[in-house]
Amino acid sequence: MAMPYDYEDGHQQQSGPDSLSYDPSFVPDPVKSFVVHLYRHIREKNVYEIHQMYENSFQTLSERMFKDVPWPSVDAVAPFVDNDHVFCLLYREMWFRHLYARLSPTLKQRIDSWDNYCSLFQVVLHGVVNMQLPNQWLWDMVDEFVYQFQSFCQYRAKMKNKTEQEIALLKQFDQAWNVYGVLNFLQALVEKSMIIQILEQEKEGLEQFTATDGYDYNGGSNVLKVLGYFSMIGLLRVHCLLGDYHTGLKCLLPIDLSQQGVYTSVIGSHIATIYHYGFANLMLRRYVDAIREFNKILLYIYKTKQYHQKSPQYEQILKKNEQMYALLAISLSLCPQVKLVEETVNSQLREKYGEKMLRMQRFDDEAFALYDELFSYACPKFITPSAPSFEDPLVNYNQDAYRLQLKLFLYEVKQQQLLSGVRTFLKVYSTISMGKLATYLEVDEPTLRTILLTYKHKTHAVDSDGKISSNADVDFYVDDDMIHVIESKPAKRYGDYFLRQIVKLEGVMTDVDRVKLE
Repeated sequence: MAMPYDYEDGHQQQSGPDSLSYDPSFVPDPVKSFVVHLYRHIREKNVYEIHQMYENSFQTLSERMFKDVPWPSVDAVAPFVDNDHVFCLLYREMWFRHLYARLSPTLKQRIDSWDNYCSLFQVVLHGVVNMQLPNQWLWDMVDEFVYQFQSFCQYRAKMKNKTEQEIALLKQFDQAWNVYGVLNFLQALVEKSMIIQILEQEKEGLEQFTATDGYDYNGGSNVLKVLGYFSMIGLLRVHCLLGDYHTGLKCLLPIDLSQQGVYTSVIGSHIATIYHYGFANLMLRRYVDAIREFNKILLYIYKTKQYHQKSPQYEQILKKNEQMYALLAISLSLCPQVKLVEETVNSQLREKYGEKMLRMQRFDDEAFALYDELFSYACPKFITPSAPSFEDPLVNYNQDAYRLQLKLFLYEVKQQQLLSGVRTFLKVYSTISMGKLATYLEVDEPTLRTILLTYKHKTHAVDSDGKISSNADVDFYVDDDMIHVIESKPAKRYGDYFLRQIVKLEGVMTDVDRVKLE
């Protein structure tokens, strides 16, 4: 029997959405089968099958048939799914996500994707959505929504080589990916889903949200509630991109990071939450909070990495893992609280950044270059949310927001440099006179008092509850002209040491058992 269309061998050789080989109205049989089955499973609320098709079948087909061209258009597949409006919005959401991942979207496609998100979220907020979708898909929706907003702001900020047609489109569709629109949608999903109240009621035993991973086993829908939940993480991410760390952390407050939650049910959500939470705390000088959470997530990734090797998110997991090690190296260089870090994570950290951290803690000229290097590698891609002035000369300003955050960060490092000498002497003495320390630091006593006050200020931070807590591993108080040092001694973890040795011994014994004596 003759094949009607050899999608792989013939037309798939050329690349790009504008390639003559790409026919958006042609629907290959595997795609027809895919949308028909996905539509049926969504109508039947078969979450397991939806998840399998979404995670595996969609990725397999994309790799095999649409490596460098878009999927068939929504108009082409609509007849196979009863022209169902909501399914078509979901299909287009996946269509644009694939386009962003594999190709370079045009300005018109960026605007069309914004329109599709508006329509999809409007249906969720104001329509009747009687569906159960996998958490992975719902997380990806919020994650991609924020990513495309970030991508649009970066694209718009590169004004230098824009054509007249692109500038005309930017002027015409000035509300597309508007920062207020993005924030309003995420906030509306949080409020309409009543997720904050649900999480409060769960603490009192009146709700079963986390226990069921957000799914509704009574025939209802999980879409609005889970989208609302993930939107809190989306808001944290957007505010981090804007450099508003206080507001970002405030948006995340309803989620208790000390407990397992729905955010931990999807690896991408888990990593994004801790990455942005840790980064925001780092920028607010809450180093202890940042170190604790980075340590926990890096240990978790280390233990579970092998289970995600076949996941489409695997490369992203590895990238974020490396970035968080860089952020942990920065945090520990500014606040040497190594006792908060597990041995496994610490040994990985020493392997990656041990030498650099020693140089960073010396705070010489080379140290600033290292802080700059690690910050630039590990920070989010900051954005300028406002539209450019089209009347001014067209210049690129996509790096402006990043340069501002880097400048603020290095200014903080510069201030910490002043304190490194004080800390060195406080580590050595249990008591020391003001005059003696002033002599060592080659300053007069009034200047030393200023430095000691600065040390107190810089080693204390205000947490989310408004309480002041210390980041210092060495603290002190002044009585008359004597400085009394209080050093926190880490409790020795004999248990950890013996457990590690037992695991090693078991490994050796297993290897010995495998050896077959001839």
